[in-house]
Amino acid sequence: MRVSFCQGLLTGAIALNLLILYYVSQAQQQMMEKRRDPGRGSRKAALPASGLEGGMGGLVGVGAGMVGAGGVGGEGNSHGPRVTVLLREFENFENYVGDVARSFQHQRPELPFLAVSDTPPYPPLSLPEGARLLVLSPSPEQPPQAHRPEFHVQTEFVLLVPDGVELEQGRAVERLIRELEGEGGGPVRLVASPVLARSAVQCLHLRVSLREWTATYSTAASGSSGSVCSALQGDVVVLIRSEDLFNLSVPLGRPLLPSLFIQTSLHGWKVKLLESPGISPSHRPLFSSAHNQWKADSHLKEATSRLMRNFGLKRLLLADGKEQWHGCGKETERCFGTVRDDTPEYLYLERWTPPCCLRALRETTKYVINILESSGVRYWLEGGSLLGAARHQDIIPWDYDVDLGIYLEDVPNCDYLKNLDSGSLVDANGYVWERAVEGDFYRVQYSEANHLHVDLWPFYPRNGVMTKDTWMEHKQDVEFPEHFLQPLVQMPFAGVTAYGPNNHRAFLELKFGEGVIENPQYPNPAKKRLDRSRL
Repeated sequence: MRVSFCQGLLTGAIALNLLILYYVSQAQQQMMEKRRDPGRGSRKAALPASGLEGGMGGLVGVGAGMVGAGGVGGEGNSHGPRVTVLLREFENFENYVGDVARSFQHQRPELPFLAVSDTPPYPPLSLPEGARLLVLSPSPEQPPQAHRPEFHVQTEFVLLVPDGVELEQGRAVERLIRELEGEGGGPVRLVASPVLARSAVQCLHLRVSLREWTATYSTAASGSSGSVCSALQGDVVVLIRSEDLFNLSVPLGRPLLPSLFIQTSLHGWKVKLLESPGISPSHRPLFSSAHNQWKADSHLKEATSRLMRNFGLKRLLLADGKEQWHGCGKETERCFGTVRDDTPEYLYLERWTPPCCLRALRETTKYVINILESSGVRYWLEGGSLLGAARHQDIIPWDYDVDLGIYLEDVPNCDYLKNLDSGSLVDANGYVWERAVEGDFYRVQYSEANHLHVDLWPFYPRNGVMTKDTWMEHKQDVEFPEHFLQPLVQMPFAGVTAYGPNNHRAFLELKFGEGVIENPQYPNPAKKRLDRSRL
């Protein structure tokens, strides 16, 4: 077989491309190995010393070497220290960061100490020699890794300590390491020790449901050899492997413990709380005046709200039965924008209706139903709201409004409806009554700012069939026999007793199809389909 000149040329070109591809692949692999290997000099060289002095730089003293790198170890320890002490939370206006650093340096001078702040502290921290400050906010003259904490910890473990503590016994650190290593590869990935006393720390179970935007805390039982929990509340030091810490999405968020345990619980990790303190308090209370305590409490509240917003958590159920809300309210916009194709944006994020929005819908529903009943307006649960009552006795967990049918002839009985030929009316309780712009029906909004709403659909009988003047492009929006409303029957819905059709199953199957109650699905499966295996 003879090979033509063009065939030979093509074969040579292919071989040359393969050779180039091979060398490029080898070069990329070498670069990745250098990044993974903390002992390579190239990674150290990539971190220039900060140009700011007095503890205000992105990382004070970076040019002298990485925190915990080989040359930092104590005498007789050729492998360097195994733990970096990291202090994340302190207040600029009053803190004891320098004292904490000095106490660790006195007992364990070989352990690297790293204070971490979002912005350069003012007044500047007074840190002893060898202790370092890492500022997380980026600076335009420095490379990105200068502000990423994982580039500044080269030890196997990180010991997270609160402000105002003192290391009295150097062996306490080894005890924590032994406890963590003794857990092997099990679910316990963190070990904690109380600062004051075991009784001052709560061992908690934490369940985080991102789909429901909710974190639920409950009290865990205490054991004699240490408690295994998924979250802690109180004054503690926490030991965690560096690899685990920096595999979290936000390793050093604030407030530190809630941020840490929300993420570790989603990984299925546990924390073991030891019974006896290993590190003592040197400054308790932390603040010398009521004013400073108030400032710290305000900062904590702001940081908590910011963290929950970033994590997409709207509701916290605390172990003492109290609730914290971090979502929308009457004075704010609702949590999602205009709904397109009957599919709210949160469904694309694999989430359901935020609990604050469901709360607002329930409040609005209860309010509207009370007014309709007191005004003599006959109403019934319609569409997806009736479906929610049949399935859950509540709003469907992914629904974004409530629908009620009303008799058109009863509209004049209600003062809020009869004068709504145009425009809107804000009542004494801040609810907005309006005639909808989309058609001939009414809408009651939670507030002027928050447009979560209940829609009122006026029907009228014609030859025994209930009909109306405005139809939407929904398969369930159809006429139906009036006998479903004669009589109306009571059924629980959204925390109240509402009225619905007398045969709700037949009514729903007429509108949605057979088996609709037992077979949930999102409103527009062509855009987003419900994974029923996750229910």
